Amino acid sequence: MKAGRALLLAVSLVGLVAARPPMRYQPDPSSVFAAEIAFNRLARDKGQWTAFRQTAADDAVMFTPQRVLAKQWLNGRDDPPKPVSWTPSVVHVSCDGNLAASTGNWQRPDGSVGYFTTIWRRDKKGAWKWILDHGDTLAQPRETPEFLVGKVATCKRRARAPEGGAKQPAPTPDDSLTWSADVAADGSRRISVRVWNGSDYEMVIDDRVAAPGA
Repeated sequence: MKAGRALLLAVSLVGLVAARPPMRYQPDPSSVFAAEIAFNRLARDKGQWTAFRQTAADDAVMFTPQRVLAKQWLNGRDDPPKPVSWTPSVVHVSCDGNLAASTGNWQRPDGSVGYFTTIWRRDKKGAWKWILDHGDTLAQPRETPEFLVGKVATCKRRARAPEGGAKQPAPTPDDSLTWSADVAADGSRRISVRVWNGSDYEMVIDDRVAAPGA
């Protein structure tokens, strides 16, 4: 009997876990800034590509200039003697706190500069992992705000169910922050991020990279 009750309890617990809704997180831009700072520190302490490998999601993408799976491209790649250094300046976070976009400036050891944009997503344990990373060189760094800027997308309200007892629509993933990566055959690309402002989607990042040699 004890064994039977133990089995029943185990089955019940599994059912409770399966029925538990996805964990909710606060849409906290400061946690993304912290992830970026830790990412940069890891690159300095352990090596640039080591840091990229350890912080990437399994489906993360980079551009070389065509789109590649990051972990495949990074696999076995030696770290450069000195890493690039970067500083995020603006972070946008989705309403549900599970997706974010950060952007800022970077500098190489040789003094050359550029900008970056990184898309972050929380994993099953709640840790931020990057799913897209890209950037480009610049003649001069982009102007940055005096203070770090963190913004949260407005939550999208679901349409009311029609009268008469109709069923509510099935829950959908949060889409208050969306992004796209369009890559042309010549290697040029456009990375854009939009956030819901309560009435429409607002373009907050619109990076355009020319084809190599253009």
